[in-house]
Amino acid sequence: MTMEVNQQPEPVVAAEAAPEAAPEAPEAGFESAQKGRKDRRLLRAALRWGCAVAVFAVVGCGTAYGITRLDRTDVPGLATHSDGRWAYPVLVKPPLPSGSPGPNDDARNPAGAHYADLRELVLPAPKGATADASLKGTDGWLPTKTFLKEFPLASDREDVAQRLTDNGLRHITARGWTTADGTHTRVYLLQFDTGAVADHVLGDELTVNAAPIHRVRGGDAYEMDDSLPKAARVPDVDTVPVRETRPYGAEQVRAAYLASGDTVAVIIQSRKGGALAVPFDQTVTLQGELMS
Repeated sequence: MTMEVNQQPEPVVAAEAAPEAAPEAPEAGFESAQKGRKDRRLLRAALRWGCAVAVFAVVGCGTAYGITRLDRTDVPGLATHSDGRWAYPVLVKPPLPSGSPGPNDDARNPAGAHYADLRELVLPAPKGATADASLKGTDGWLPTKTFLKEFPLASDREDVAQRLTDNGLRHITARGWTTADGTHTRVYLLQFDTGAVADHVLGDELTVNAAPIHRVRGGDAYEMDDSLPKAARVPDVDTVPVRETRPYGAEQVRAAYLASGDTVAVIIQSRKGGALAVPFDQTVTLQGELMS
């Protein structure tokens, strides 16, 4: 049997009306809108700057990494320009015979003898230079007459030849070259019996009062060359640098006379327009180091 259930409708309760918001004053609404736009502009600006900083950081890191991979001369603004020095090969003194002292070991070598092969003590030519074949000699030994050609006057050649003979000249070895800038360099090593004789030849036979006694090719009058700094002078190597004074014509000559142990070095450089100080000083210093 079916029972019908009378369902009574639930009473409907009227919802309370929400209180009506008070209308916003025109001024307050304008200020709120303006504040919202300002906040959005600040947010967009912050995002743009954040992106820019990130890009700069990436680029900066890449640039820094790239610079660390470059030589200094490859970096614009940091390139080190040449100061005029020549690119000499790495210099190594020839080995001494076992137990032999150096030329400036006064206690064990009072004669100041160079026991190393003198031909190995001549400064080599710098990179890119053209060798002077006339100074090659025979087996590295140069005839005295070739050295005497450095003196243009016949009377000077005769006088120098006699002085060398009187002081017991044993050997001459030499090397010469011309660099790309036109500088012609000649280096001569003259060996005598003792260091005392070499000192005498330097200070009394080839120079006097820090000036050369005889004119050399291309030069007339000379003065002390003060461009060679004291720090560049090699200890235990007596050094007399000179330069041709003005007017010196088409070429200028610079020369240096060195004595170490039983050996005297004569270095001559000439160049059209003026012999440069930097390569001259460099050559003198390096030759002195090899002799010391």
